Amino acid sequence: MSDSGSGGGFETIAWGGDHVRLIDQTLLPAEYRIVELRTVPEICEAIRVLRVRGAPAIGCAAAYGLALRAVHGPEATPEELLPGLESAARELAATRPTAVNLFWAIDRIMSLAGGRSWSSLDELRQALVDDARSIQAEDDAACRAIGAYGAGLLPDPCRILTHCNAGGLATSGYGTAVGVIRAAHEQGKRVRVWVDETRPLLQGARLTAWELSQLEIPATLITDSMAAHVMARGQVDAVVVGADRIAANGDVANKIGTQGVAILAEYFGVPFYVAAPLSTVDLSLPTGAGIPIEERSADEVTTPRGTRFAPELTATLTVYNPAFDVTPAHLIRAIVTEKGVLHPPYGPALARWAGSK
Repeated sequence: MSDSGSGGGFETIAWGGDHVRLIDQTLLPAEYRIVELRTVPEICEAIRVLRVRGAPAIGCAAAYGLALRAVHGPEATPEELLPGLESAARELAATRPTAVNLFWAIDRIMSLAGGRSWSSLDELRQALVDDARSIQAEDDAACRAIGAYGAGLLPDPCRILTHCNAGGLATSGYGTAVGVIRAAHEQGKRVRVWVDETRPLLQGARLTAWELSQLEIPATLITDSMAAHVMARGQVDAVVVGADRIAANGDVANKIGTQGVAILAEYFGVPFYVAAPLSTVDLSLPTGAGIPIEERSADEVTTPRGTRFAPELTATLTVYNPAFDVTPAHLIRAIVTEKGVLHPPYGPALARWAGSK
């Protein structure tokens, strides 16, 4: 894996032969550390506590988790391995509920494992490792295509606001929303980024700001409550965000606070773009109303990174901490995918493109 001094070039997650290597994102930006994981419980823990995060990246992690189960399993035949894989798939699926890429990757690996007869256990193991690596390679290619398509939407010069982290750290290394910004920068466009800090876990401040610094892309960090101010002053030309799940009609689940940014963009006449691979589309849900929204620990709000910012909770003081919200399709100017740019109405094109993913 490339280190943090490689001009923005790094792999968020990688296969190490008999283990998985990933950047521990809970330590950034203070420390850049690669951790090695060898078991499904270790992968599950990494997903739950956000050592690895971002919809495409946790899809890659889940695929590698199943590959680890196959490589390290005690079974002697393919038939014996399948129940162990099914158990591992259930563990991985229970980690986080919102990002559909997680379930898409698990289903893909399990369909391969159970979809044919295998001549040997080694053949099955190698096939699962190869497919997990293919999922990562396909994500990288998809992100680069998203970047190229999305860059075409941005004027030169362009002041872009982004929320949360949809960069290389949320994918295999290039990024979706940040990939669009990165591609525009690589094309020579004069871009500058407003980075929402993204409370309560500060993925914008800790991760997106770090990535943009690595890429040497000009950026300004702001608190979430400043987005309306910079839009009102005419200082934002476009908003670009990622997605954790896209419903069949184009409603988008993304990090909490995204819906508010979309409403502001609509009010101030700023185009609001979503950048995401087609693996993020869930055609089983007609609208975003059906997207499961993860609720996380109260400590993330009251005691972020170990520092208490709120009183002790009591019978009369509680915390509500949804990790995501849903932006309705009518607030989205375009959805950028690896196959091209979609404009409203989104349903027909999503059904056509995502139905063949």
